Amino acid sequence: MSGARRCIATTERVTILGAGIGGLAAAIACGRTARDVTVIEQAPALTEVGAGVQIAPNGMRVLRDLRVDVPGLANTAVKICDGLTGRSLVRMPLGPDFLLVHRADLIDALAAALPAARVRLRLGQVVAGLAPGQVTLASGAHLDAPRIIGADGARGPSRRHVAAHHEARFTGQVAWRAIVRVRDWPHEAQVHTAPGRHIVCYPLRDGTYLNIVAVQERESWSDASWSQRDDPANLRAAFADFAPAMQRELAKVEAVNLWGLMDHGVTPEWHRDGCTLIGDAAHPTLPFLAQGANLALEDAWLVARHLDTPERFVAARKPRVTRALAAAAANARSYHLAGVPRRGAHLALRLAGLTLPSLLLRKYDWLYGYDVTQAP
Repeated sequence: MSGARRCIATTERVTILGAGIGGLAAAIACGRTARDVTVIEQAPALTEVGAGVQIAPNGMRVLRDLRVDVPGLANTAVKICDGLTGRSLVRMPLGPDFLLVHRADLIDALAAALPAARVRLRLGQVVAGLAPGQVTLASGAHLDAPRIIGADGARGPSRRHVAAHHEARFTGQVAWRAIVRVRDWPHEAQVHTAPGRHIVCYPLRDGTYLNIVAVQERESWSDASWSQRDDPANLRAAFADFAPAMQRELAKVEAVNLWGLMDHGVTPEWHRDGCTLIGDAAHPTLPFLAQGANLALEDAWLVARHLDTPERFVAARKPRVTRALAAAAANARSYHLAGVPRRGAHLALRLAGLTLPSLLLRKYDWLYGYDVTQAP
């Protein structure tokens, strides 16, 4: 029997803010402890939003323990290429339990597991504010909420309540995200690098869609919103010197969103007045390690075990999350090298690819090999 099921609650009612990956997983984990669980989501429906998500073994262990069956493609490798020439630098084979999933499919699978966990999902409910033991909705209604899990993101009301003065800084990078139709794309994640830029792409669903995330260094980001629609021509112009194969995929883009990538770091406070933050509310994760969803799943499982001892949850999670965020930032720097450092890094990757490419992933054993369901 897992630790989440052994948890003995002292307060039975749990209110979860946000029906994203972390929020729904936390609801299932809490529901399995016989708690009274309600999820509050401001969207009127769980519609198809977002794009691709990479699930790694540390996230798959949580989904398996929660009995959530996620449709996706097995991710067979990570391939790093010179974006300017298209030349492969190294292909690192992956073991089992690496999955390429459309975010909407993962949300659907989690939502389908809510009834078995006896979880109530309240859609179209906008949260106006939090107080000790209470959630106030924009409608004026007050909900009794002795235990709150804040899974509503870096700009949600739970983050504002717990860590109102924690500000983010612009990383100097923006990201375009799009999905295009594709044929015969290998079931692998590819990283195409260039000075000051890179593109990550991988197939989704039945392999006929390609998820594209294109990152460019930029001096400023002044848009008030987190993201905005952009002209696909701007994306193509930013990567106009990339190899022809990538140019053909970018030419298919008809709709694209542009994000300013913000560095929040690890939020200094994760708990206040009975509200505990998880996922992006606690530690927004830059997309250079493909761990945002996985870390949220880990949070969700462990917070259900430590709802009545939140200080233990925070103490268990902060060191691991801090290390993961640092690793993500280091990846971005290595992808964007220029000049002599870039040539040296490419030579090292090619040599590793000729010998033991799997050794390059060994430095992430601490990440992928971790099993939160066995955590104390």
